[in-house]
Amino acid sequence: MDLSNLKPAKGSVKNRKRIARGQGSGYGGTSTRGHKGAQSRSGYKRRIGFEGGQMPLFRRVPKFGFKNINRKEYQGINIGALQELTEKEKVTEINPEVLIKHGLANKNELIKILGNGELKAKLEVTAHAFSKSAREAIEAQGGKAIKI
Repeated sequence: MDLSNLKPAKGSVKNRKRIARGQGSGYGGTSTRGHKGAQSRSGYKRRIGFEGGQMPLFRRVPKFGFKNINRKEYQGINIGALQELTEKEKVTEINPEVLIKHGLANKNELIKILGNGELKAKLEVTAHAFSKSAREAIEAQGGKAIKI
């Protein structure tokens, strides 16, 4: 090994423009920022969606509709799924913890029992909401529909 075959360590030399290091570098003077204007100043940040003064897309596109901020989103579970659960797991009391444990709902979801399917077992069901047909089907089998 001699001085003719020395190389810098891998990753130690960066291959990039060295801005504001004098006129001889080719990137001195205005330091690639051009003359005047907001973009030449320090502290300038371009707003998200800014299109150089052109009317931005989010303002050009028409807005319509209404989004209710108080809307409650329910995870619907049919009584047919409850019947399958009772047959498979031999459960008589169904509550959100049981439904979460068996993958029918997630932890932070509100649960609504819906009336699709057929219920043959006597169940005590606890949920956040019930459809009219689901409540009737549960009570017709002698079970209870308890609202949280």
